[in-house]
This record gives sequence, structure tokens and C-alpha cells, in this order.
Amino acid sequence: MRASLRASVPVAAPAGQVWGYLTDWPRQGEWIPFTRVEELADGHRAGGRVRAWTGLGPLGFWDPMTITAWEQDADGSARCEVLHTGRVLRGEGEFAVTRLDAASCTFTWWERLEVPGGPLGAVAWRVVGPLVQRSVDGALRTLARRVEDAA
Repeated sequence: MRASLRASVPVAAPAGQVWGYLTDWPRQGEWIPFTRVEELADGHRAGGRVRAWTGLGPLGFWDPMTITAWEQDADGSARCEVLHTGRVLRGEGEFAVTRLDAASCTFTWWERLEVPGGPLGAVAWRVVGPLVQRSVDGALRTLARRVEDAA
């Protein structure tokens, strides 16, 4: 079974500033709950690799990702696509910042993931999926507040 998540948030800050904060991989733990991100190799271009630890303390899993697309426009808009290649999470995702004007933008995050665990995992996703979506929505609001406070 494949699951999809999508969330967007308006941010009252320049697109380039949002992109810089968003792609400072180790800082993602500031706005994504229970997550720590490490840059493994060339994390700011296609072909680069990062990995995220999701969990509490020693209980969790590594989510290795390969960057499959990296685009930055002169107006500050930018996007990064990743391929999740781990044992637990597999699938695609994207972070995108779209400039609205000189002082604001929209940040969008989507994921299309294979739900692990076969039929049992599909049943569990029906319960866990809405909670994950709420967590992603909250993470985007946190990111927006942090960048706006710094702007």
C-alpha cells in the first residue's frame, strides 16, 4: 500500500531565507518532532545523500535519502526531491518553496511512501496516518514561526 501526505504553509519571510533554513539539514530537528538529520554527502545537489533518525532516544529508525532533484530559481523559489531508500521508509518526497513576493512564500512538503507491514501495516496506517498528517502540519507551522521570528 502507498500512502500520501501533503502539507503547505504560508511564510512571512523571503523565499531564499526559508530555503536556507529548510535545507540546513541538522536544523530540521528544530521543527520536525522526534527527528535528527545528518548530511552524508553533497546534501545540496542532485545525487547528494542525507539521513534522518526518527524516534525517541534509541527507539526509532534511520531514513536514508538520496536527493534526486535540486532546483533553485533566481527569485528564491526552490525545490528538493528525495528518494527514501531505507528498510522502514521507501518512496518519494519533496520540499518546495514558492516565492509569493519579496517578503513571503509558501512552503510545501509532500511524501508518497510504501507502508511497511503488508495488510497489517495498511490497517495500522488508517489509524496512524491522520496522526502523522497532523504532525507534519504542526511541523510546518513551527518552521514558519521560526523563520518569521528570525526575519
